[in-house]
Amino acid sequence: MSESGPSSAAARVVVGVSGSPGSLVALRRAAVEARRRSAVLWPVLAWEPPGGELAARRSAAAAVLVEDWERMARDRLLDALREVFGKEGPGLPLHAVLARATPGRALVATADQEDDLLVLGAGRRSLAHRALWPSVGRYCLTHAGCPVLVLPPSPLQPALAAAHRRNAWRLRLDTGRMEREFARVPHDA
Repeated sequence: MSESGPSSAAARVVVGVSGSPGSLVALRRAAVEARRRSAVLWPVLAWEPPGGELAARRSAAAAVLVEDWERMARDRLLDALREVFGKEGPGLPLHAVLARATPGRALVATADQEDDLLVLGAGRRSLAHRALWPSVGRYCLTHAGCPVLVLPPSPLQPALAAAHRRNAWRLRLDTGRMEREFARVPHDA
């Protein structure tokens, strides 16, 4: 794993990884695209100190915690790679990048060659979420100098979100409804 470094002349497939279900789907698809193009897979996990860089510069305690935050980000990237590829690994050249930056900026800076492919997973976004957090996909689509592949969210995402809400509110889970939801989804989703 390396920090943002010099660009490589080989074809690259850059993928945003956060550990979310959408990013894991994007990582799988990026591996398929890298194999198809005989390219190097570049999974990128961008991280920032809690509260952002400005808050970290204001606090003396943040300087002590930076190593821990970076270690946690590295662990999250490694966990995502293990979850998608298992112990065998991806079976193709891989250059993992851990970047201390906002996700959109880190991905656009990494995918800086015209023949790169940038792969992102898109999650469902509520109006409140859109207002509070900017879209990484939208940022990359408007700023990237290479093709961008944005994968739609899983059709199971609403059912999963509903189950999480019910669990958070300590409500009984309606397993019959969940079975009906899962039955409507195609098996290849």
